[in-house]
Amino acid sequence: MKLICIGRNYFKHAIEMNEEVPEKPIFFMKPETSLFNAENPFFYPDFSKKIEFECELVIKIDRVGKNIKEKFAHKYYSEIGLGIDFTARDLQTKCKKNSHPWEISKSFDNSAPISKEFINKEKLNLDNISFQLNKNGKTVQKGNSSEMIFKIDSLISYISKFITLKKGDLIFTGTPEGVGPIKIGDQLTGLIENKVMFNLKIK
Repeated sequence: MKLICIGRNYFKHAIEMNEEVPEKPIFFMKPETSLFNAENPFFYPDFSKKIEFECELVIKIDRVGKNIKEKFAHKYYSEIGLGIDFTARDLQTKCKKNSHPWEISKSFDNSAPISKEFINKEKLNLDNISFQLNKNGKTVQKGNSSEMIFKIDSLISYISKFITLKKGDLIFTGTPEGVGPIKIGDQLTGLIENKVMFNLKIK
């Protein structure tokens, strides 16, 4: 199983990170050991002093595909969940400064909490999926699939040019603006269309 994460897929997030808006999808990968059920607590690692949340819609691939045409991409997934791409921002900043790869800041164990439940895409308007992340009861991120620079089917088509997609693979589709730090004691609640998808305690 692969975890494929899309970077800078929301215009306002690219701006808040002082990054250029991409002309083509940017993606990186997390190992399977990054994945865990977001109903379990996240234990703050000792190698970073600035872990930040990035809430994202997650697509679950349910059949093998390579060089998928965009018009057929909808046949390769049927469920959508919600996850967080935890980022050790201090490590990432240092890596970028030194022109080093920054997997160390993205791919650490348990850096990809995900909702236990996924929603059948037939119950959603794929062009208008609203989602949000609350921290300690306050909304810190709000996004909508309509704001994606690269839509779901476009992402699947593009990724499959380079990497064969297999059943069970997960695509984290990018985060909207509002990313920020977590601390021990925080409670993160993720919602799709006002449906609670996870409650994650930081310990």
